[in-house]
Formats: sequence, structure tokens, C-alpha cells
Amino acid sequence: MVSWKILAGGYDYFIATYLLTVNGGSADLRLVSRSPSGRNPSWLTPHPFNKNLVYATNEYGPYGGVQSYQVSDSGSVSVVDTISSLGADPAHAVALPNGKVVVMNYSSGDGRIITTTDGGRRFLNDSSAHYLKFQAPAGGVSHPHQTVQRGETLFIPDLGADKIWRIQEEGDSVVVKDYLPQPQGSGPRHIVLSEDRLFTLHELSSTLSVQPLTSFNHPSTEIASVSIAPKDAPAGAKWSAGEILIPEPTPKFPKSYIYTSNRNLGNTDPRGDTIAIFELVNKGTSSEALVLVNQVYTGLSQVRGMEFGPAENGGDEYLVASGVAGGAGVVVLKKVDGGRNLEIVAKNDEIPTRTSFLWL
Repeated sequence: MVSWKILAGGYDYFIATYLLTVNGGSADLRLVSRSPSGRNPSWLTPHPFNKNLVYATNEYGPYGGVQSYQVSDSGSVSVVDTISSLGADPAHAVALPNGKVVVMNYSSGDGRIITTTDGGRRFLNDSSAHYLKFQAPAGGVSHPHQTVQRGETLFIPDLGADKIWRIQEEGDSVVVKDYLPQPQGSGPRHIVLSEDRLFTLHELSSTLSVQPLTSFNHPSTEIASVSIAPKDAPAGAKWSAGEILIPEPTPKFPKSYIYTSNRNLGNTDPRGDTIAIFELVNKGTSSEALVLVNQVYTGLSQVRGMEFGPAENGGDEYLVASGVAGGAGVVVLKKVDGGRNLEIVAKNDEIPTRTSFLWL
């Protein structure tokens, strides 16, 4: 028997803790606690070194926030410190190895790089040199939605500007080095950097694309782009892509697949929304392409938050997911066929919706 504690954020005033227990061929998902939080702790991110410290965004406007939390042995959390995000509706935050936390404000087109103290537990209010304002397109609005770090560079997909900004800290300043343009109206939401490839999930077009990673100010064009929406959707379905995950290869799952979540904002399907699984084939050749492997129906409505477990204790076999609408709660899916498919092995509907997950 093996078990994991899983934190789950949402649009309310608490962070939930679940206990996933796997015993032989059966799995059980139990709600352990609801820890009081700030408003709308929609995105959770871990401290890079301290497993007992996590951060959450407070997603609301006109000025949202970021909070640090201490994790207890039972998996419950308690607020340590709070700081303003300096913008509206912070939808994503990430804690960097250098002790800073980067938060992106979706609705106000800006972000903040926050310095922490006390081992990451507390925030330093040095906003003047660490505030980022992104250039909006003509007649449009910037919507930065995520931050991904590689080396000294931060990649920030901007759903409103159809760009992926690349920025760096230089002394006391933050410099936009360049951007990777995306198809007009596609709405790049989340990205994954894998080896020398950039995978982008586009919310507005519900597409997945792949392109080469290039050095600054060198063009990078799409190699391939595919729809992630299921083809047998009911009439009146309206798709809006949610999340993209590409787990690192492990001994049990040596081949990487690309997992993307669909959100149907229109006429619903009784089977729920899907997680679409893709494979990158013929990499580095003229026939490099993204190929659909499976569409997995989840029973969830508007699948947004999902996260694979840690590889070191077998958690890489399991994916936890939830929707932001309906009342299906949280499901746990198990990788089968080497990761080419998923099957639901556990459910808990005590809390109707969740937006993000963090395995402890």
C-alpha cells in the first residue's frame, strides 16, 4: 500500500487536502481537510527546496495577491505571509530556485517578481524594480497566463497579445529580450519546454503546437499544429483549451506523451470533457508531426487543473484532475498502455470543483 497527500486550490476561501491511497489494484481518494486561505487560491506552486512550504495566488481584482503557506504533517496548510500581486486576477505563480516568486496578472496585463526572505516564508516588498507591464496589441489587452523558467530566461505566454515573451533579470531591472509570435487570435495559454522544442497550448483556438527553441531575436516558426478538441462532440460545443503536461520519462514510463485538457463552454457532453493525449513523431525530420493518440472522457466539466504525481514513489502512474464547472469533484486517472491511455480509478465529489493541484 502507498499513499500521497494532494493539495487542491479553487475559487473560494480554502485549500483542500486529499489523501490518495493505492492498495493492490484498488485506489481510494479521501478528503482530509479544508484549510482557511485568502480569497480564490486558484493556483498552487511549491517552494523549490522546502517541501513544507507552498505558495498560492489570490485570483481577484483589481489587486490580487500571493500567499505563502506552511504545510503540516497532516497535509493541512496555514498562511504565513501575504503580498499584493500589483494587478488583477493573478492566474499563475512559480517559485524560482533563486528565492523569488513570479506572479502573472491575467486581467491587468502585468506581473511581479517578488523577493522572499526567511527561507522563502516571507515576502520583501521591493516592487519598484520588479514590476512588469506587457505591451498590449492595438485595440486589445495583454493577458499573461504563466511563467516557465529555463536557465536565466523566463518564458511568459500572453493569451491576449498572441506572444510568448522572453525576459531576464539584469541587475535591478527586468528586460524583455524578445518574443515568439503565435498565430493571431490563438490565445497561447500554457507552455512546456522539452529539450529543444516549445509546446504551446492555445486556449482560444483549442490547438497544440510545437516549434523549435531558438536564441534571442531569431525566428521560430511552427513545425506542427493540431486541434485538441474531440471530433464527436455534441452540437453546440464550444472549446477552450485548459492545461498541458509533458511528464519527464521515468523507468516505468520511458516514452513521453503530451497530455492536454479540454474545456467545453457550450452544450455539454454527458461523458464529460476530455484529456487529449498526443505524441511527437519523427522529430528532427521533414515529417515531424503531432499525432493524436487518445481522447479520454473524464466525466468532468471544463477540465482545467490536472497534475501527475511524483516519480520517486510511483506517483508518475497517476493523474489527478478536476473541472471548474459542474459537480463531479476530483478524479484520479491511471496511466495504461505505457501512458497512451488513462482510466479513472478513484473519485471524490465532496467539493464540486477545483482549479489546481500540488502533490506533497
